[in-house]
Order: sequence, then structure tokens, then C-alpha cells
Amino acid sequence: MKLIEAKSLKVFIKDRLIIDVEHLQVYSKERIGIVGKNGSGKTTLLEVLAEKRKPDSGNIHLLTSPVLLPQIKKTDTTKSGGEVTQDYIKAAMLQNPELLLADEPTTNLDTSHVEWLEKILRNWQGAFLIVSHDRAFLDALCTTIWEVNEGKIKEYKGNYSDYVQQKELERLEHERDYEKYIQKKHQLEQALEDKLKRADRATKKPKNVSLSEASITGAKPYFAKKQKKMQKTAKSIETRLEKLETVEKLKEQIPIRMVLPNERSFKNKIIIRAENIEGAFASRTLWSTKSFHIKGGDKVAIIGANGAGKTTLLKKLINGSDGITISPAAKIGYFSQNLDVLDLNQSILENVKSTSVQDETFVRTVLARLHFYRDDVYKLAGVLSGGERVKVALAKSFVSNMNTFILDEPTNYLDIDAVEALESLLSEFEGTVIFVSHDRRFISKVAHRIFDIKNGSLIIFDGDYTSYTNDKPKKSRDTSNDQLLVLETKISEILSRLSIEPSPELDAEFQRLVTEKRKLENRN
Repeated sequence: MKLIEAKSLKVFIKDRLIIDVEHLQVYSKERIGIVGKNGSGKTTLLEVLAEKRKPDSGNIHLLTSPVLLPQIKKTDTTKSGGEVTQDYIKAAMLQNPELLLADEPTTNLDTSHVEWLEKILRNWQGAFLIVSHDRAFLDALCTTIWEVNEGKIKEYKGNYSDYVQQKELERLEHERDYEKYIQKKHQLEQALEDKLKRADRATKKPKNVSLSEASITGAKPYFAKKQKKMQKTAKSIETRLEKLETVEKLKEQIPIRMVLPNERSFKNKIIIRAENIEGAFASRTLWSTKSFHIKGGDKVAIIGANGAGKTTLLKKLINGSDGITISPAAKIGYFSQNLDVLDLNQSILENVKSTSVQDETFVRTVLARLHFYRDDVYKLAGVLSGGERVKVALAKSFVSNMNTFILDEPTNYLDIDAVEALESLLSEFEGTVIFVSHDRRFISKVAHRIFDIKNGSLIIFDGDYTSYTNDKPKKSRDTSNDQLLVLETKISEILSRLSIEPSPELDAEFQRLVTEKRKLENRN
């Protein structure tokens, strides 16, 4: 059954056409993921489809009442960002809509609650459109991807990984088209040059013919006629060259190779040693005493639930707290979400160069990898979006005098293209990387070691994230937390059914589940 149909949609923000869609439709039980760069119009599209914003032209035919789960949520509460997001999700699901429009629903959720939301949506019977930068989330749930680019929507069948494969095929096809274009352009240019040369030669009298003989035999008019014909052919070739459809060459990714300070005494040597360190906040123990070391070149992901103590551990490492020894060879660079490091009156290039120990060519290479090309680098930081400022701050930290890069939630506010660019930079970086993140795909791509804070313990795993999640015998499971997630999922399902078909049996089951959940929470 069709739930939404829209035709000739146009939406302007100031003088910019941000949505320009001829036709779109959504059917019942469809699972659609929406991707695109920051500022491409994804949020605007959801607001228009939810009738929270009027299009400048076009019409929308709604056959159901969609529920919008907004990206910007009320924060005037004592609850954490993750708790606020969970409340919004539960309120949306209580309405049991046939169509859910969710804008970045995993914002502020830790990994366990992202998986909780995945379970709810996987078992849910309605349709949804989800804007998300979480690739693993899109992979787990979506059967269609809409790519929003320059106002247009292009549909790809499958989940996010299928979309990536199709984009790669498009890239290869574009490369073939570019090669054909260059070959055809070269052929026409050669043919034009040849005709012009022959036309020029046609003005000269033939060898071994005197001027008087040429005049008698009419050679001059003959060659003038020949020249005119050659010039006409050359003009025709020139017209074909002008009409030849241009195919732009795709931007090539320049490899990163930076000179690290103290490289010889740093690589593969222990640079951070922790002896019996303990995590505590006020009277609460975050993790019991633990010893570990980190070597030059290690890529370490620190994971755990919200409030587990991830940032606390980062700060201990940065500050060299009691029990932590940092090698003199280690030069630490730190990135957080604090964007005060940027001078809004300076350009992107000036901001990044101000703390760089690398040359300008390298700085420009890093900025290009983060999608700041050519004259983009001269934009003032003050006119940039939030996501663009995060990228500039990342670049500024990356090119500073460091060989150990510590990052706290670096993928927040970045679109998928920017996250993948950062993944590539960090993977090629030969120094040490220590980072906190809830982005499972990002962790999988970058980290070779996992530090997991859970159940009051700091678990050290030497291996990548996929190996860690599959290593069940070695990994202690948070049973009570898993039970809570299952109960919350069941409660959401019962609430959905109660809103449609209330009955004493369902109500009794709801009360039983709520009681069981309270007991489990009190036990923890």
C-alpha cells in the first residue's frame, strides 16, 4: 500500500535550491536509509514529508500520518543526551505509526542502545525513512538507500554495503567514460591540426611550377578552392570538439606519508605504560585496577556504555596521571569536540597552518583528503557548517607536532564521506591512534586493539573489533544489561499492540514486564 506520494517538490533555503525532486513514493513496510553530505537537504526532506515545513512548490499526498523523530531534541532536562534520545524513540513507537521518519536516531546512544534500537526496528511492522551516518545501523535495517545530492534523490536497492558496491561500479564506469572522452578529444584535436596544416599548405604554389605557368593552368584558383574546402572541414571538426560532452576526471586520493617526530625511538616501542591504574568518579568505581601498555604505531579504540569512564581514561593518558608513564619520545596531539581552537576570522588554510610542523603542500593534501579542494581552503572558518568546522579542527590537530593522536568521539557531526575520509587518514597514519567512539564501522576500520570498559572492569583485547565481538569465550557478557534491552524491546512491542487492540491480557503482560524491569534495575 502506498503511504506517501510527492510530485515536483522544490524547496529553497535563501536562494539555494536544496530539494528538487520530480517524483517519490513510499510504500508500507519499506525500509529506506537516507544518506548525503552535511547540508545536502536530508533533514529538510523529512520535515517536508512530515508536513512540518511547506515546500516552495509541488504537492505531497499523504495516505497515513507519519511520525517525525527529530534530530534536534529538547535538552532542558536533567537527563543525559542518550536518555533524552531513548525517550523520544519510545514516544514515537508508542504512536505505532505506519510510517516513521527518523532523523539521526542514534545520536548520543552508546553501542548497546543502538543495538536495542536496531532490534525494535527490525521487528517493527511499519515503514521508515531514516537519516543516519551510522553505516552499520543502515546495513542492519535498510533495504533501500536514497542518496541526496544537489537537491536530487537517487535510489539504490539494498543496504548501505550494497549501495557502496553500486557506487564503486559507477566510479569505474565514470573512469571508462573519461578515458573514452580523452581518446575522442585527442583524435579530434589531431584531425583539426592536420586539416589546418593542409589548408595552410594549399596556399603555396606547387614545386617546379613557375608563377606564369600557375597563372596559365589556373593552379592558384584550384589551390584557393582546396584551401577553402580544408578550412570548412577544419571548422566542422572544431564544432564537433566544442559539442563533445565533457567528462571530468575524478579526484585522485593522494597518499599520506608524514614525518613523525622521534620516529626511530618511537615506532614499535612502549610509549605509554599504565601500572595498576583505577578509574573512579566521586564515590563510584568505573573500573578496578588494571595494568597495560601502548606501543608506537598502535591503533586503540576505547569503547563502553555512556558514563562507563571512557573520557576519564583518555584524560588520564593525556595528563600522565598517577601510575601512567609516558615516554619522552611520545608527542601527543589531542582532538575533542571543543572548536574554540579555530579562529573564525581566519581562513581554513590559515587555521591549519598556524600549528602545523608540516609544509603547505602536505597541509593542502590533508585538507583535500577531508574534501576541502582548491579555493575552498580560503573560506573563513566563520562561514563553515558545524561538520566542516570539526573537519578543520581535525586537520589542525593532525598536522601538529605529534606522533600520538588521541581523539574523543571524532565522528560526531561528520557525514559519511567525512567519516570515511578520517578512517583513511588514521589508517595510513604511522603513529599511534587512541580514540573513543560508538561508531562500530569506524572502530572496525581503524582499531587493532580494543579497550572495553564494562561491569567495573577494563578489558584489553589485542585484535580488531570484529574479532572482539566474535570472541565470546574470552569476553565477559553483560547479562543484566542484555536482559534490560530485551525487556525494553518487549515493552515497546506491547505498548504498540495496546494502542491498536487494548485488552486486559495485554495490559497484565505490560504490568508484568514493567515490574520485572524495575526489579532488574534495582538489582544493578
